[in-house]
Amino acid sequence: MLYFCIVIQNLTTMQEQRVDPRLTTAEEHAEGVRQAQVLFKLNHTMPYTDEYNALVRELFGDNLGEGGWVMPGLTGVCFDRVHIGKNVMIMNNCLMMARGGITIDDGAMIAANAQIISNNHDLYDRQILLCKPVHICENAWIGAGATILPGVTVGKNAVVAAGAVVTKDVAPNTIVGGNPAKFIKNIGE
Repeated sequence: MLYFCIVIQNLTTMQEQRVDPRLTTAEEHAEGVRQAQVLFKLNHTMPYTDEYNALVRELFGDNLGEGGWVMPGLTGVCFDRVHIGKNVMIMNNCLMMARGGITIDDGAMIAANAQIISNNHDLYDRQILLCKPVHICENAWIGAGATILPGVTVGKNAVVAAGAVVTKDVAPNTIVGGNPAKFIKNIGE
């Protein structure tokens, strides 16, 4: 759980960061350990209790909007880089690899077993992580078992079908599905 980032290049409008975990500081390592321990406690605490809610707040800090919920079985890293809006629903067994940053806007729904991944490994030095932010826009719906890959924006009111693997941006008010995800249809106003 290492946090050291070096910005090395811009790719179109999305800034890519290279992270070398071998260069982490003691403080960065300690924060990763703290998050892992809070996550473990969260996943072993009865949901819908004051203790569970306090652990969710401890994990996400000030980056968690009001009126939503995060169900247990959450996994991932760098939860301090996750920003969750108001009235967001994140169902069981969500994976958030957030080293590149994840933003989930108001009213979005993330179904069970979804994976939101903002980092990948370099092909030549696999210890290096290549990071790009993921943005799930307002009222978007990520279906069960869907995977959102680094650098993707899922537009406002868009729907990602169950099991889809999203490698490119999803336009607002559309439905995508498949592997790789492709346009299925527009959603009426």
